[in-house]
Amino acid sequence: MLGTIVNALAIAVGALLGLVLRGGISEKSKETVLHGLGLAVMLIGLTKALETGNPLIVIGSLVLGGLTGEWLDIEGRLYSLAQALEKRFMRGESQIGQAFVTTSLIYCVGAMAITGSLESGLTGNHATLFAKAMLDGVSAIVFASTMGVGVVFSAVAVFFYQGGITLLAGTIAQWLTAAAIREMSATGGLLILAIGINILELKKIRLGNLLPAMFYAVVLTQLF
Repeated sequence: MLGTIVNALAIAVGALLGLVLRGGISEKSKETVLHGLGLAVMLIGLTKALETGNPLIVIGSLVLGGLTGEWLDIEGRLYSLAQALEKRFMRGESQIGQAFVTTSLIYCVGAMAITGSLESGLTGNHATLFAKAMLDGVSAIVFASTMGVGVVFSAVAVFFYQGGITLLAGTIAQWLTAAAIREMSATGGLLILAIGINILELKKIRLGNLLPAMFYAVVLTQLF
């Protein structure tokens, strides 16, 4: 749970800092810092991806995961759910409620939240969630400076959402082999690398539709 706790605290601290520094941070500075963090995320993803013991498993997992994700339209469904929740809970709500719902969805609906929480629960490695904490903390400064105090409370949503995934992963870890966890982590590493690519706006990758690849990595490891 350490990764999730740090992530939630980073959002809360970043949001509070954003309230203090309202209007004091230039758009250029925000953009440059986010780009720097994007590069750091790419480094973390590449490092994890290179830990694979069988690149063919990673390749096969990405192919099968991508096909499955596109067939299920996971990314489209995630964003449709996010939009539905926004309409449901922001109708007639105060500015605080709107800021809470909007930022909670941004922080929870994404590949990094899922891959990081799974990795944290399965391996005890919190590096991905630590990287996400940096990204979320910086973005919380930006959001709070424009949307207000409601951003602070999104830290609670992140804590319960990611914490739940981490605890669930911990319960199934005993049934997975070390090789399966390694290949799952390596496949997730490439997804994290893709997050960095999206942050730098080099190419828009539909990461949600690649999420099944992590589970195919477990299956393929057992078969081969």
